[in-house]
Amino acid sequence: MARGSVANHLKLSWLLLRGGLRQAAGRLNGHPLLRWPLPQLKADRLLIAPQDLRTADATLATEIYSGRFAFAGKVVICDGRSIFEMEPPSDEWATALLGFGWLRHLRAAESAITRANARALVDEWITLQGSWHAVAWRPDVLSRRIISWLSQAPLVLQDADARFYRRFLRSLVRQVRYLRHTAGDARRGVARMQAEMALTYAALCIAGQARHIKSATERLRHEIGQQILPDGGHASRDPGAIIEVLLELLPLGQAFSSRNIAPPQALLNAIDRMMPMLRFFRHSEGTFAHFNGMGATPAELLLTLLAYDEIHGAPLSNAPHSAYQRLEAGGGVLIMDTGRAPPIEMSLEAHAGFLSFEFSTPKGTLMVVNCGMPQTAREDWRPFARGTPAHSTVTFNDTSSARFVETPAFRRVLGGSPMLGGPSNVAVTREDRADGIVLRAAHDGYADRYGILHERTILLAADGAKFEGEDMFLAADGSAQVRASDDRFAVRFHLHPSVKATRLTDGHGVMLMTANKEVWTFTAPDARVELEDSVYLAGTGPRRTSQLVIRGHAGAMPRVLWTFQQTTSTALATAGTTRRLREEEPRLPL
Repeated sequence: MARGSVANHLKLSWLLLRGGLRQAAGRLNGHPLLRWPLPQLKADRLLIAPQDLRTADATLATEIYSGRFAFAGKVVICDGRSIFEMEPPSDEWATALLGFGWLRHLRAAESAITRANARALVDEWITLQGSWHAVAWRPDVLSRRIISWLSQAPLVLQDADARFYRRFLRSLVRQVRYLRHTAGDARRGVARMQAEMALTYAALCIAGQARHIKSATERLRHEIGQQILPDGGHASRDPGAIIEVLLELLPLGQAFSSRNIAPPQALLNAIDRMMPMLRFFRHSEGTFAHFNGMGATPAELLLTLLAYDEIHGAPLSNAPHSAYQRLEAGGGVLIMDTGRAPPIEMSLEAHAGFLSFEFSTPKGTLMVVNCGMPQTAREDWRPFARGTPAHSTVTFNDTSSARFVETPAFRRVLGGSPMLGGPSNVAVTREDRADGIVLRAAHDGYADRYGILHERTILLAADGAKFEGEDMFLAADGSAQVRASDDRFAVRFHLHPSVKATRLTDGHGVMLMTANKEVWTFTAPDARVELEDSVYLAGTGPRRTSQLVIRGHAGAMPRVLWTFQQTTSTALATAGTTRRLREEEPRLPL
């Protein structure tokens, strides 16, 4: 067994053991004979309430008041019992309910009835689950609830009597105290960051907590250093993580200022680095690129965050630490994944989309996509969405370029399926030229199993109305030709549902019509192009769409040339450009 494989299996074993011990400790905490009360910390009032940047919908307040709770695509209607006594239809639904993020909808309604409704629901939770509940006291859920209660305190406490005020604060402080002991058990990544942000919020917002500000800030500074990369990306390589972290970091900086405390420099630096990455992953029509767990773009949240960007500069073109490339010319935008898998402990939602790309046209239409993740029923779609075939890249023998540990034990204990393997070496070169931008990248994700390297070259023309590509299949041992017995490949290009595709009669091309009537053609002069069904998940729900597929054997067809071209453009490069790029440049070293 390879040294890297042994190290990965040891790390997996440790993660499983640690997760099992954490669950066992949770069950002990929940046992009525062993559930000792946490010492109470003195707190008689809230000093400030942080801002909640998430969009609220006042119409949902009526549904909640009537006992109808719709989260994560599931609806539960109270039948005379408290919503906290109802059986949750899914873990996602329970997480949304017990995180109390929905309080913002009640606040948006701004009425005495919704304030009373909010107090009644908080009071019910304290009575039924305020001592212990397996999901409600999980670090990730607990963090979200603490932040929600703090930010929505004006809603809950306005018009409240002294008894409820004291009861609310006692429960809140108890939750904060418990999180201080369990924040380290939160899953590495955004969940761990949110736990530290929740503790920092609590130290700033609750009277009597000032002595915890320094320690909470130091722990948060450590997590920022661990998770926010020098180019502003997140260590999980999930673009959506940037949005989630900024939604809390921005109000947290304001909370420091409200207490006349200078925000830590690490926090300010992280915000300054992350803001350009919002623009980096944004397509010409405004949505985020769908890589490594990113689903539907919360457009209103994105616009809210961008309003805090005081520089308004052009997006980066190269994110070397996050390992993505952005090619932008003539208004056309192509974003490509050129990285390795994230650390195992942050890979529970990572996708095997190495060398996949997305493209939006100069007129602002998303054309080539990855399937992405849905807003609801994520667990049902996750095994499909994470696989390489769900991405606009190359697969060999209908397998993914990385493996997923799908055993029930890992899903139950870790809350997801870690990703193993994938590329260990990725080479990238980029050249800005007068006729366009040339990007070349190669990875060895299939080298161990099939002895094949995948190298992809893309030229985006200067006017953005044409991009050419070449997929090259090389022998991992350096020999002149791939000789693997299992060398079946498929080059896939998933289309956005708004794009209508019609095969050309010669079998080597497809005509594409976008929603705003742009006409493009896809051609592969040396290969047959198939038009097959696909599904686009990164919207309000799964939508049927199409994919362009080129199939063959790497030994017999070591290179595949293809072109996307807008038919009305006049400033186009010649059809042989990609072929000449291969002849002029040597193989990328891996």
